[in-house]
Amino acid sequence: MQEQQFVLDVKTIRDRARRQIENGAMTPGYKAKAPVVLRLLNDALATEIVCTLRYKRHYFMAKGLSSESVKSEFLEHAEEEQAHADAIAERIVQLGGEPNLSPEGILDRSHSQYAEGTSLEDMIKEDLVAERIAIDSYRQMIEYIGGDDPTTRRLLEEVTAKEEEHAEDLASLLAK
Repeated sequence: MQEQQFVLDVKTIRDRARRQIENGAMTPGYKAKAPVVLRLLNDALATEIVCTLRYKRHYFMAKGLSSESVKSEFLEHAEEEQAHADAIAERIVQLGGEPNLSPEGILDRSHSQYAEGTSLEDMIKEDLVAERIAIDSYRQMIEYIGGDDPTTRRLLEEVTAKEEEHAEDLASLLAK
């Protein structure tokens, strides 16, 4: 690799920013295929919404002697899944898209399923399966995006880290 001096063409950047102001955050330096990234993010949004709803159901339906600590875990996870959905929806808008919040087809767009579970153990298992699905699908999305959209990649990495934490929490509950 040869050593070259880095020169930033600030005048061109400023001129282009003024001329293309209507593009918001989408600058010419954006290298990803925006329609593909928007589809991936809307699928992730559906996944997070389905996970939020499943956790909320489990929170309300959990019963039994050991249910109180598990219920609080379900509620915490539901709130974090909703925060993921909000962050993903915000990124979709930043990229010039529209978050698909329509209930119609949400299960088709979601990577995870809405499995209710009948016992407390079944609920924990269903949530753990869903977390594992999210982790794998988000990892594939991160790999696809690579360096072409560092902001979206970082968002998905942060969400994946939290999903891994959820999976570990749930696996620990099953081990008890």
